[in-house]
Amino acid sequence: MSWSERLKELGVELPGVAAPLAAYVPAVQSGKHVYTSGQLPFVDGVLAATGKVGAEISPEEAKGHARTSALNALAAVHALVGIDNVARIVKVVGFVASAEGFTGQPAVVNGASELLGEVFGDAGVHARSAVGVAELPIGSPVEVELIVEVQ
Repeated sequence: MSWSERLKELGVELPGVAAPLAAYVPAVQSGKHVYTSGQLPFVDGVLAATGKVGAEISPEEAKGHARTSALNALAAVHALVGIDNVARIVKVVGFVASAEGFTGQPAVVNGASELLGEVFGDAGVHARSAVGVAELPIGSPVEVELIVEVQ
């Protein structure tokens, strides 16, 4: 089964590529790897939420936003090389805008990791960093970037 067929089976549709907020591109290929820029939880061109996790945003809500951010990163990969050319997910880096004292970043970034596992199975198992930060662009609660190996 191809990855695009797997997405359909899961009822998951890749969104359009989110427009960059500054001077960068959504993804770039170097050799057999695609590196995405950090992706925010945009839905239909609108940031889904603003605020810090552990204050205005619950960890459960933030986990959903991490999933959306990962979908946006996959959309950038798809636009560059086609989703069916993904060989494996190598690494996920998740940034979580965290209220003081919030230490649940790994559980939040699981939203991205679990989606990648659902879609890619064993090829979705990856290395990962989950980092708490004071602020993210335009007040986003999460940001996700991927490193993907392609065929």
